[in-house]
Parts: sequence; structure tokens; C-alpha cells
Amino acid sequence: MRRYLGRLSGPLRDRVDIELSVRRVSLAQLHGAADGAGVTTDTARGLVAAARRRAAERLRDTPWTTNARVPGTWLRSGPLAPGASVRRPLDAALQRGALTLRGYDRVLRVAWTIADLAGRARLELDDVGRALFLKKGAHA
Repeated sequence: MRRYLGRLSGPLRDRVDIELSVRRVSLAQLHGAADGAGVTTDTARGLVAAARRRAAERLRDTPWTTNARVPGTWLRSGPLAPGASVRRPLDAALQRGALTLRGYDRVLRVAWTIADLAGRARLELDDVGRALFLKKGAHA
């Protein structure tokens, strides 16, 4: 798998929003998962629907209705652009070459989705840190 991922070009990998490694599930974990712990499909569906409503409400005066459609320039410099302290981890990743500008914008979109799922109207540093981790596995 590592060899295959190494073959993907930078511009192609840059278009992937979330890169997340997961551990193999053991048979014991699989059978132990039936205890009702975790999020059900219905619960997840409700959370996602509420997050999409929040995004549509936030973007109501724009031509967009979802985070995925918002242009990067608007995310970075529009009326809801995050402040310098919230952008700091992204700016540092861009400066050291860990992110391209396209990657920066994709992380901002994921951060807005995280904020929408949490019911927040503004981005927080934790939203950006989580999105950056999901993108690169890097800590903010």
C-alpha cells in the first residue's frame, strides 16, 4: 500500500481531503462491537443533516450551499475567514511545505464541516487542528 501511495503524484494526492490510517479490526473487537456503543446510522444521518443545514444557513447570502463548493479565496479572505490565531497551524504547514494552497483550502473546508457538526458558527483552532490531522496526519 505504501508503494502504491508513493506512486500517486503530489497534485493528485492534494485532491484527497482526508488521509486516515486505521488499525485492523480483530475478531474479538468485531464481536464486542455489538454492545450498542458508538453512533448509529440514524444518529449520524441526523448529525450530518443538521450540519448541512448550518452550512446552508451560513452561506445563504452566497451562491453556495455546501462547504465543498465554496472557493478557497472566499474561505481565506471572505467575511467568515478565520482569524490569524485560528489560521496559525495552516499558515505554518503552508510555510514549511507540508501543504499546498489547494491543500490549505481543502483543510479549511473540512474544518468548517467539523465546526458545523459541532454546531459552531465560527471556526476554532481545534477545528483547524482536527482537519489538518485528517488531511496529513500532522499535529497543529
